Amino acid sequence: MKILRLIRISFICWRYGLDELLLENIRHPFAAKLLKITRFGRQYTKSRGQRLREALETLGPIFVKFGQVLSTRRDVVPHDIADELALLQDKVPPFPSEQAVATIEQSLGKPIRELFAEFELTPHASASVAQVHIAYLFSGQKVAVKVLRPGMLNVIEKDIALMRTFARLVQRYIPDGKRLKPKEVVDEFDQYLHDELDLQVEAANCSQLRRNFSHPKRAGLLLVPEVFWSYSSKEVFTMEWMEGIPINKVEELRARGVDIAKLARMGVEIFFTQVFEDGFFHADMHPGNILVSLDEKSFGQYIAVDFGIVGSLSEFDKNYLAQNFLAFFQRDYRRVAQLHIESGWVPADTREELLEGAVRTVCEPHFDRPLSEISLGQVLLRLFQTSRRFNVEIQPQLVLLQKTLLNIEGMGRELDPNLDLWKTAKPFLEKWMWQRVGPKGFMEQLQKESTQWANILPALPRLLQQRLQQENHSEALLQTLTKIQKQQEKANLLNAVAIGVFMVSIGGLVYYFLR
Repeated sequence: MKILRLIRISFICWRYGLDELLLENIRHPFAAKLLKITRFGRQYTKSRGQRLREALETLGPIFVKFGQVLSTRRDVVPHDIADELALLQDKVPPFPSEQAVATIEQSLGKPIRELFAEFELTPHASASVAQVHIAYLFSGQKVAVKVLRPGMLNVIEKDIALMRTFARLVQRYIPDGKRLKPKEVVDEFDQYLHDELDLQVEAANCSQLRRNFSHPKRAGLLLVPEVFWSYSSKEVFTMEWMEGIPINKVEELRARGVDIAKLARMGVEIFFTQVFEDGFFHADMHPGNILVSLDEKSFGQYIAVDFGIVGSLSEFDKNYLAQNFLAFFQRDYRRVAQLHIESGWVPADTREELLEGAVRTVCEPHFDRPLSEISLGQVLLRLFQTSRRFNVEIQPQLVLLQKTLLNIEGMGRELDPNLDLWKTAKPFLEKWMWQRVGPKGFMEQLQKESTQWANILPALPRLLQQRLQQENHSEALLQTLTKIQKQQEKANLLNAVAIGVFMVSIGGLVYYFLR
């Protein structure tokens, strides 16, 4: 079966001319000759990006998802291909409702009529790994029931294995292959897919995000549905039904009285709040997953749905990114260069002033312009292209962040073309940095460490005494060893004198008898 799948993939690649995309980037005489042979008699009216997009759609939902991930990696693919891959739609025909009901009953251990007062057999939405049905609990609560598509694990394992083979070829034969880390990209994609195949992981992500935005200080920013754990498992995820209008229906939102400019600013604030305060963010923020509430109590608020892909950042990543953003906003390109060197992203012997000049050349033309006139994706693309000169190591853990940032840019454009992303984000980051390094941050850090110190402080006198005793014992031992060493040296000296006297005596006796 694996051979048949490989043959089908190879045929589709040949049909859409994808072999040219691979061969034209291999710097080898054999590849150049093979390219001439494969091009013989073939002509294409469509662009290479469109051909790649259509090939991935033909190959199936797993490859569609991989294309969506690649569309965010402007460091891996040229911008014309990335723009075309961004058009990929994750729309898959639904699987039979009887299978969905069977999965629910087997997973939750009860007949469907005992679980829900009402269950709509016609799916509300269908995607590559799951589909959603509307249902009602016996309490009258309207819920969304997400059911895993049967047989997905086997399909994913086979396709991921083939992708790893392609990644090894790219890393071995394509220029910049090692620097771009294609195997790491496939590994991350594998992790995302396996997380999506466990709906309990998605439910936990949803619960965490809801808890993060339940704080009164964040009221009015983001609505996240409640998870119903009694009706959820690895194959089934039941959550509160959220009613809203997709974020990309701008005219309808405006007609309903939603403040579009405010909505655009809120999107930027939500993004930076998730990334820099929580280090936990919704990483699939395309219009299909972001709604706007029209309910009286939450009018104009964002609604997040579909939590299969989330991102996490360490404290190091957050601090590094925040300092980079601030340095960009302040046009402190020397600091950007220093941060890249300090973090180890570029070799330690990189000339700081050269990297500073390269970053300035890329970023300086984009300041003081409205969002409609610039593309953050293009800025990132130029930065990645520039980074090749300095052997910058692409950081796989930041792939999701790049993807989310590009989604935010796209939504900002649709909502308010005059939104200045830099000016909107700069005050937030400055406030965040002050909270981290200022008095408030100091006190919060003390409070965080207080439980650990509460255990250590009472034991400090005993630990100090033990340390002093160890030092005293060490000093006494050192003195003893020194004394022994001196005695040994003294004994050696006496032995040497004795041997000398003995040898002189023997010599004298020999001389006396031989005379």
